Amino acid sequence: MLTLIAKITAKAGKEEEAKAELIKIVAPTLAEEGCIEYTLHQSAEDPKLFFFYENWESKEHLAKHSVSAHITAFGEKAGELLEGPAELYPMLKV
Repeated sequence: MLTLIAKITAKAGKEEEAKAELIKIVAPTLAEEGCIEYTLHQSAEDPKLFFFYENWESKEHLAKHSVSAHITAFGEKAGELLEGPAELYPMLKV
């Protein structure tokens, strides 16, 4: 199993629009083969910060997710909503 935390920073004033677009990708991602968990969180202290907590069966499943239609569509909107690309943190359970 592969665990990943993705940190996403919305541009100031774009927090609600970014949140709405991020919410749209949750359901189709959960339906993807190999997706075990995909939950979206927003910082309680800084509303610009969003985090996805993801669990995947394998790196191959995550790679397919990265080029899926809904992620590609979000990527086309990301430039106007986000400060930059997501910061990705692969995790190991201890």
